[in-house]
Amino acid sequence: MSAGKFAAVGRLTSLTFVLTLCLTAISTNGASAQSRPPIDRFKLPPGFKVEVWQAGLPGARTLLLGPKGTVFVGTTGAGRVYAITSQNGERQVRTVAQTLTSPNGLAMKDGALYVAAINRIYRFDDIETRLDGAQRVDISQQFNLPSDRHHGWRYTAFGPDGKLYIAVGAPCNVCEVDPNVYGNIRRYDLASGRMEVVARGVRNSVGFDWHPTTGAFWFTDNGRDNMGDDIPEDEFNWLPRGKEGANFGFPYCHANGIADPQFRKPDPCADVILPVATTGPHSASLGIKWYTGAMFPPEYRNAAFIARHGSWNRSRKFGSDLAVVQFDSAGKAIVRPFMTGLLDERRDEHLARLVGILPMPDGTLLVSDDLNGAIYRISYDAAAKGK
Repeated sequence: MSAGKFAAVGRLTSLTFVLTLCLTAISTNGASAQSRPPIDRFKLPPGFKVEVWQAGLPGARTLLLGPKGTVFVGTTGAGRVYAITSQNGERQVRTVAQTLTSPNGLAMKDGALYVAAINRIYRFDDIETRLDGAQRVDISQQFNLPSDRHHGWRYTAFGPDGKLYIAVGAPCNVCEVDPNVYGNIRRYDLASGRMEVVARGVRNSVGFDWHPTTGAFWFTDNGRDNMGDDIPEDEFNWLPRGKEGANFGFPYCHANGIADPQFRKPDPCADVILPVATTGPHSASLGIKWYTGAMFPPEYRNAAFIARHGSWNRSRKFGSDLAVVQFDSAGKAIVRPFMTGLLDERRDEHLARLVGILPMPDGTLLVSDDLNGAIYRISYDAAAKGK
């Protein structure tokens, strides 16, 4: 079969995938506000506790903390951006934007909220003082983002360099694409308008963060489907300094050096930066944040937490947990489940699907669940460890 025919097959699979996600979103968003998150099924290491921090948020995904303490929540199918404020122990939820197309990406700079909605970027100036009358400014022309909806839900963040980073997924399950347009992570200097591609060959990243001590750029990447239940695994990658524009493999090389059976080229993994760790087959590893708080035990300091959303078309579901990545004395990354019980293995059913992670100033973690429309709070109490 020719490469063109393979691309056509890939796009047909993509259409099926998008339709599946849309139907899931419609079902989820209709029920989320009424769902009771099943936290009694969740399991954590001794001393840790999980509770529902906020419910009734259909499609809750990306989480962002404003400088004045507002928690912003992005969505996909719901088309909304929520803002959650706290006063005297009471939380209030506002919808600060709605009827947007998959406003998953949220970023904050100089008091302005930036919202990425596929090929549109909106800025909400001085957002935390205007929650009841947020005005959006369309600045999309600065970014030239593709409008494809498959893997089109952007993840965005401002880096330590003050530039805006945006992930642009492949518009297919697997296909050959222009690596300067699709399957990359970009960064934009908003002052000059200059754009750079910092990582190519990235199939679909929906989470990245900078290491708290080294400043290195780390990101998750979702592997392709239809190569079997167990390959390829999803990836946890880092971009070495001075390697901006490096190749991470898609569509020719996957995970720890697996050549694609459809799209071939000589030595497909020769120029590829392989992942530091793999995070399981079709686990849908999304949000990632480094933990720098003082509440959790010392072994979690500078560990990475990854939200594994869970597989969608594996014969037996996998994922649906919060994983932690820690490094041993030799510097090897070890991926372990941290919060489990979110998958009913007997019924092969997701009970919760995690997406966004937000470390809070008090050392707790907030984690979003777009299946139940909820945000969970994870805390630690050393005195409760032995109980």
